[in-house]
Amino acid sequence: MKKLFNFLLIIFLFASAFITNAQQGDTNYFQLSPRIGYDFPSYNNNTPYIDYKGGLDLGLSLDYYWNWFGLGMDFDYIKNQSESQYPTDNLYDTTGALVTNFNLVEDNISRLFFGIGPNFQFRSLSRKFTAEFNTRFGLASIEGGRTYLQSTMPIAQPLNFHAGYDDSGILTFKGQMRFTYYLNDNFGINVGAYYMRHLGATELYDTPLAVSTGYYPLVDITGAAGATGNGQDPNGPLLREEPCDCDISSVGLFAGVTFKFNKKEKVEVCEVCGEDHMPRCCATCGCSVTVTALDKFTGEILPDTDVILTDLYENIVQAGTTNSYGVVVFNDVAQNDYIVTGKLYNVDLDETSISINEFIACKKEGNSIQKEIKYGDLNFILKGDVVECNTAIGIQGVDIILKDKLQAGQKNTLSDIEGDFIFHLKQASTYALNGRKNGYFSNEVHVSTTNMDRNKSLFIDFEMCVNPCGQAIKLDNIIFNLDKWDILPAAGPDLEYVVKLMQDNPSIKVEMSSHTDSRGSDKYNQELSQKRAQSTVDYLMTKGVSRDRLIARGAGESELLNRCADGVKCLESEHTINRRTEFKVVCSE
Repeated sequence: MKKLFNFLLIIFLFASAFITNAQQGDTNYFQLSPRIGYDFPSYNNNTPYIDYKGGLDLGLSLDYYWNWFGLGMDFDYIKNQSESQYPTDNLYDTTGALVTNFNLVEDNISRLFFGIGPNFQFRSLSRKFTAEFNTRFGLASIEGGRTYLQSTMPIAQPLNFHAGYDDSGILTFKGQMRFTYYLNDNFGINVGAYYMRHLGATELYDTPLAVSTGYYPLVDITGAAGATGNGQDPNGPLLREEPCDCDISSVGLFAGVTFKFNKKEKVEVCEVCGEDHMPRCCATCGCSVTVTALDKFTGEILPDTDVILTDLYENIVQAGTTNSYGVVVFNDVAQNDYIVTGKLYNVDLDETSISINEFIACKKEGNSIQKEIKYGDLNFILKGDVVECNTAIGIQGVDIILKDKLQAGQKNTLSDIEGDFIFHLKQASTYALNGRKNGYFSNEVHVSTTNMDRNKSLFIDFEMCVNPCGQAIKLDNIIFNLDKWDILPAAGPDLEYVVKLMQDNPSIKVEMSSHTDSRGSDKYNQELSQKRAQSTVDYLMTKGVSRDRLIARGAGESELLNRCADGVKCLESEHTINRRTEFKVVCSE
């Protein structure tokens, strides 16, 4: 029992370490707490064959608190049950005869307690939770508990006996922990535990038996039929005539409700929210509103979203653009009802609203009002970047042409100062893109959304390039036989590439130039290269390219790429570098 008391004390100290005893507004009040629980008794009356079972505990506490300190009184009604533990199976009397018939009386024990004592209360900052330590000193009465086990055959004699109790005015101490959670200002639910000790409870004296308690000790015995069992000690029963003034203790667990009766006092409340709290809300301060732009389907944050805060009369109050985290903050927004709208690349986002009540909570708690607006368009957003080929330099003012390959349709846009551009692409579609600008040309490139899932991504990052006009581009597969200028089949893919380029860029002209190495005479190399260049032009004309858009130029050995000039000894691989066919785009202004 001492260990349990120490345990309750530890719980109390632990709770008090985490709960403040701040009591603003909780002073000078009554509280009434009815409860129901279960009691576990311990009777120190030297009766080895009698046990006392736990039972019902009904209690009521009335407390008055000045602040964290108060005074209270408790009433408890406790009911226990006495139970004989004396073994009756295979029991033999002192003559060795088997005892077969018994009479048993087991009376309930009831205890009444009334006590008064100081209270100590600790309350959370929210005043929703309290922990109380109650001490009570008072008087108790105990009645009942008579236990009598008697054998009737073969002979009648007492086996196990206790006269019970009928005592009052017993000095009693009670310590109790109670934890209460308040559902509102006047009503709460509680749980707790207690330790109670009755000091010197006097037993009854049974006049007919002339004892207070007694029992027959048991010894191992072999009966008349040879069976073994418990036998009554031949030395006779152990009897105690003098009633014992012995202590009775018990511990219990309970649950109940608490009714709190506060004094009706005029309480000054916050003029903004109408509640009693400190510090008060700022009546003249505005609140900050944080708006986050998100994609409805993927949850992606949306930078560069234009956000507008308007009142209910569609007057613009504040406007801004989301940052790289998809967030824009409006500061010092006056208390009112508002509509929040957004637009990303000319597509409206789903709007949301802000109510006056949200401003009240903002001023009370000191937090920003958090809102989300969501992009619900089903199309993809192509975030493109056009650069000069083989560089990372963005090109401004490129006319980007987007053609739908599945459905007839075309869109145009201009790249910005960084070379960036935007298109909206339908799902399950294929598109061709081409860039046009004076002094530049580009190949047609393609993008498809067929295998893309709108629920997984919104943005498509895309890069395309444009070439500056006048730049020589080598065609690796245009090779001629020795002293020949016939177009070989291997040259087909490179020449088809030139055909496609000219179809995609109808305003450009192409100069086809052929080069030789330094071996042979200058005149011979010049004439051979001119014939080869003309062969490439003739091939392109057969593919529908207009003659006036084509220029054939034989460069001979005049534009060598390395040191292998006349009279210089070089490897065959070095001469190969100089034998080449190139084309150069000539852009018309």
